[in-house]
Amino acid sequence: MDKDETFSEWIEDSYGSPEKLAQILELGIFMLFFLEEDTFSRREMQDVAEAIKGIVVGLRSV
Repeated sequence: MDKDETFSEWIEDSYGSPEKLAQILELGIFMLFFLEEDTFSRREMQDVAEAIKGIVVGLRSV
């Protein structure tokens, strides 16, 4: 079994589908906009949001 199959099985077992996980990650991106001031730098938050967004795009292509 390769990494892609293992990852896909984890998604199916944990979330039901890649789309459902993508929806949860998008909600996480939305939540990041409501963090308190001075918790993280703007750049740190943007980096995290971009990483999550990249995962969402990748999941939708699985």
